[in-house]
Amino acid sequence: MNFPKGLYYSTDHEWVRMEGNIATIGITDFAQDELGDIVYVDIDSVEEDLSKGDTFGIIEAVKTVSDLYCPVSGKVIEKNELLEDTPERINEDPYGEGWLVKIELSDKNELNGLLDAEGYKNQLS
Repeated sequence: MNFPKGLYYSTDHEWVRMEGNIATIGITDFAQDELGDIVYVDIDSVEEDLSKGDTFGIIEAVKTVSDLYCPVSGKVIEKNELLEDTPERINEDPYGEGWLVKIELSDKNELNGLLDAEGYKNQLS
């Protein structure tokens, strides 16, 4: 299981990579492994202002459908268009080409409520 350092993690199994005031968000290696083969992603929240905990889309695997929860508040400025034709990228590269959305943060202090790699790994035990 892969838990890269330098990212923030939510207890809902999303990760956050910060670049300035922009948060790139995806699901963790643990989450994609639990879901199994991902066959569809629906993100319809581009240009929306979301609060921490809001649903920003759904992810469908062969056996289940799950909501995607926003780990921080802000405006969704971009979704990963690559996933429309190749949702399996999330299984193959959850921290790279399998990212889901980019959000312009409205409150950087919310990052303090997220876990680091070690904290996330420990809460899975």
